[in-house]
Amino acid sequence: MSSKSSADIPDIVIGRLPLYLRSLRHLQDDRRRVTSSHELGERLEISSAQIRKDLSHFGGFGKQGTGYQVEFLIDRLEDVLHVNKEWLVAVVGAGNLGSAISHYRGFQDRGFRIAHLFDIHPAKIGMRLGGFVVLALDCMQATIRKDGVKIAMLAVPAQNAQTVADQLVAAGIKAILNYAPININVPPNVQIQYIDPVAHLQRMTYYLGD
Repeated sequence: MSSKSSADIPDIVIGRLPLYLRSLRHLQDDRRRVTSSHELGERLEISSAQIRKDLSHFGGFGKQGTGYQVEFLIDRLEDVLHVNKEWLVAVVGAGNLGSAISHYRGFQDRGFRIAHLFDIHPAKIGMRLGGFVVLALDCMQATIRKDGVKIAMLAVPAQNAQTVADQLVAAGIKAILNYAPININVPPNVQIQYIDPVAHLQRMTYYLGD
């Protein structure tokens, strides 16, 4: 494994690693044992040279002329992304989106497990959604600290997002996936990513013309 620190590697490279991992898992599901940067590039519409350059940040994973061992590369990428362990995740917001997330079963075999679902509305507290009992926001910080949860998904209205994010950070959360259509401020040591379907749709309509 390369001795490079995470600060030396561009974030855009880190962002492509999950795409490589997903494609490799599809190959593994097809019982493929070996692949190449050319094949991965065709699947992902990324140049083979870019893939080789990205992977070189983390050490040598393949041999010229023989390609990559699929299972080995999956293991190495899981190690790089720290998903060779299970991360507990708290979901805040038990509305339509939070409910859909709580019912989704695609997290657990990818290194993540929804641990708790929180909401502020009294009518929702105590309800069972996707196998979870909705907990009160009042107990969120204590619960997160007790269980050592480090990741949260924020599925609350935009006007509440900053306040809830502040509470999550105070509880020890180090990574937030924000579905609210607003940018929120977090300390430099907290990772944040945004998912805004409208923004992605608007990006696509640019290319559609009149």
